[in-house]
Amino acid sequence: MDRLSKVIEMLVHRSPFIQEAIAEGLINISSLARRLNPEISKIMNKEVSDSAIIMAIKRMPPGPNQKIEMKIRNFMSQLGDLVVRSNLTKFTFKNYVGISQDQAKFLSQIKDISDNFYTVSRGVTETTIITNKQFSSELMTYFDRDSLIHELDNLSSITMKLPTVNTEISGVYYYLLKKIAWEGINLSEVISTTNEFTIVVDTSMVSNAFSVLMDLKTETSQS
Repeated sequence: MDRLSKVIEMLVHRSPFIQEAIAEGLINISSLARRLNPEISKIMNKEVSDSAIIMAIKRMPPGPNQKIEMKIRNFMSQLGDLVVRSNLTKFTFKNYVGISQDQAKFLSQIKDISDNFYTVSRGVTETTIITNKQFSSELMTYFDRDSLIHELDNLSSITMKLPTVNTEISGVYYYLLKKIAWEGINLSEVISTTNEFTIVVDTSMVSNAFSVLMDLKTETSQS
C-alpha cells in the first residue's frame, strides 16, 4: 500500500488542477480512480483494484497546493475595503515617439480635478489608458488619433486594498481571478500595485463582481 500511495501522489501532484479539485470536493474519486488505474497498474507491474486506489486517494496527505490555499484563505479574510469607480473609458494606443510627453501633458490638465481616475499600462508595442469618461475628449486632443487601436466605454473598476504580506504568498492573484472566472465575469483589464489590486469590467457586471469579492472576504473569515 505504501508504494501504491506514493505512485498515486506522484500522478495527482503532476496535475495541480486535479489536486485542487480533490481538495475542494469537485471531482468524483471513483471516476478518477478508474482513469488512473491503467497507468498505476503499468507502473506497479500488476493489477490494482479501483477500491484500493480510491482508499489511497482519500488518505493522501495535503499537498503543497492545499497548504498554499490555507494561507490564501487566511489572507483573503484580511482584505481591506473595496472601492468602486464607474463611468470609465479605456483607450489603447500603438506606442509612438512622444507618447510619454503627451501623457504628461494630459496628466497636468487633470491633476487638480478631485476624484479623477487614471491608470496607464505600457507594453512593448502598445499603451492602455483608463480614465473617467468626462476626460475622453480632452485626452484625444493630446494623444495621436492615428495611433488609437481601441476605445471602450461603459466600464467600472473595483479596487481592493491588499494586506502588505501579499507579496510573500504565492497564488493570491490566481485565487482571486479563478473565483471571478467561475462566475463568468469577463475582465477588461487587471491593474496592480504593491498593495492594491484592481479589476475593470463592463458596468453591467460590476455588481456581480463586487458580490464575488465580498463573498471571498466573508467566506474566508467565517471558515
